[in-house]
Amino acid sequence: MTILTRRNTIGILLAATIAKPALAQSPPVYAEGGKAIDGTDTVAYFTRGRAVAGAQSHTVIWNGSMWLFSSAENKAMFEADPEKYAPKYGGYCAWAMSRGYVAPTAPEAWSIVDGKLYLNYSLDIRERWSRDVHTNIARADAFWPKPLEN
Repeated sequence: MTILTRRNTIGILLAATIAKPALAQSPPVYAEGGKAIDGTDTVAYFTRGRAVAGAQSHTVIWNGSMWLFSSAENKAMFEADPEKYAPKYGGYCAWAMSRGYVAPTAPEAWSIVDGKLYLNYSLDIRERWSRDVHTNIARADAFWPKPLEN
């Protein structure tokens, strides 16, 4: 039988305070406020060559997040093949992923490489990532999706 004394109670409380809390797992898609790519139409990167705001009237729930589209046509294209249009690494920063961690992204910091959409934290980070894009993609592919677990 264990008797709780003041000394071992303090020890238990101290251990609980010092113990490292379990880290929450990152969701599979970076979605600020539940909206993937901050509400930007992912298909428009491919069809219009720029970031275009999506509309609440054209939404799809996919991979646990809400994806917004600027038109019914873009919504239908995404629904037919979401993997083709969804950004790599769940929309997390491609540069960060190439370094083994997750970071948010800015919709205007994007690139399409070999038919795949990559997002970055900022335009400056996109520039850094682009300097050796194929090496960075290979490194990020090797890490993905492990950083989501941290």
